[in-house]
Amino acid sequence: MVLGPRQLMEMTTDAHLPSPARSIAASALALTGSSRDYDSVLERIGDARFVLIGEASHGTHEFYEERARLTQRLIAEKRFCAVAVEADWPDAYRVNRYVRGLGEDTTGDQALASFKRFPTWMWRNTTVVRFVEWLRDYNDSVSPLTEQVGFYGLDLYSLFTSIAEVLRYLDHVDPESARHARERYACFDHFDRNSERYGYLTGHGLSASCQGAVIAQMREINTRAAQYLKSDGYESSDALFYAQQNARLITNAEEYYRTMFDRSVSSWNLRDRHMAQTLDALARHLPRARDGGPAKVVVWEHNSHVGDARATDVGQAGEWTLGQLARERYGAETFLVGLTTYQGSVTAADDWDSPAERKRVLPALPGSYEAVLHETGIDRFVVSFKGDRSLTQALSRRRLERAIGVIYRPQTERQSHYFHACLPQQFDCVLHFDQTRAVEPLEWGDTWTLGEAPETFPRGL
Repeated sequence: MVLGPRQLMEMTTDAHLPSPARSIAASALALTGSSRDYDSVLERIGDARFVLIGEASHGTHEFYEERARLTQRLIAEKRFCAVAVEADWPDAYRVNRYVRGLGEDTTGDQALASFKRFPTWMWRNTTVVRFVEWLRDYNDSVSPLTEQVGFYGLDLYSLFTSIAEVLRYLDHVDPESARHARERYACFDHFDRNSERYGYLTGHGLSASCQGAVIAQMREINTRAAQYLKSDGYESSDALFYAQQNARLITNAEEYYRTMFDRSVSSWNLRDRHMAQTLDALARHLPRARDGGPAKVVVWEHNSHVGDARATDVGQAGEWTLGQLARERYGAETFLVGLTTYQGSVTAADDWDSPAERKRVLPALPGSYEAVLHETGIDRFVVSFKGDRSLTQALSRRRLERAIGVIYRPQTERQSHYFHACLPQQFDCVLHFDQTRAVEPLEWGDTWTLGEAPETFPRGL
């Protein structure tokens, strides 16, 4: 019996596979900075409706820059109509109004001014400003309004800001309902606008929760939605949608903070479930494409949210991610992109609410995926796993993978910043940048401008 190439491949053991670095190099396409860099990625994306683009840290210039370049092509060539990011709904919506020529902001810098909560540099940085201005210019060139590209937030930390936005909307469309809403939301008044304080006291049974009040308010807005649509225009519909999403955010944020001190409940799952719900709602709300097809959305989040949790340690521990939930719901209409680096610098902090620092990123640990990608000797490249069986097999052994959030502690590099994963199952393709540099904040503090700060946990993913 003569075996064909496919049968032989299936019988090949790990010991006979080519070295992972050699396999990667054979499949890699170098990124040179040309306008055609991402041709292969766009080809593999095909007709996908949801392209989730990650980052291995929240403070790396190349991640922001290249993610923006890929997104610009998705918008211009594949008619993606929204960018949804790891940011709070009301803060991002201010940017959305600016890029669509609405609101009072006159510059991208002004439009990003609502990002005042730590970590401000995550969105208030020079690269994001340039993308926001590009998006404004793009929208200025298209008509009608329904052809423009929006900018939205998927996260749920804006409990009190979202309360204010719901009340502002109701004051405009239904003052009597606004009065009832204030009575319901008054439940939060004695927590000094401190979400963590609310979570601690209610989670430990030291104070009554506001769960019933926020659910009742969300249901009332949804019940009265039809009467709030007093005109048929898109702007009216958009304003209602904005209020409805704020009301749902309040409901989910209340649960998130109330359960974050309960070890039996995964606050991570609550957060990523909220982001998936928001993405679903956004996709339903956005107008259909000119050809009648459904709306297409680009997502910007950390690798830890974009990647499929089932391929990682966290998945084995019972946690899920937005990438996993999107794959389960939309299947082949979802395309997941991971971004990695070997070494360089990063904008991060020592602790939560600490100043931004420009920190040196240590070379990746030996045997990690980042180290294997480095061994190719290629500075910048893309590898795609879809349809590349040989590469998938070469990288199928679980390895360490690095994740830096808004906090970076090189002193505890292995414990704080690495987890095990299977890269080809986690992402559809990976962009690797061997040497990277810190993203530049719009506001420079001394610890950033002085250069690399002393190297002294992440989870801020």
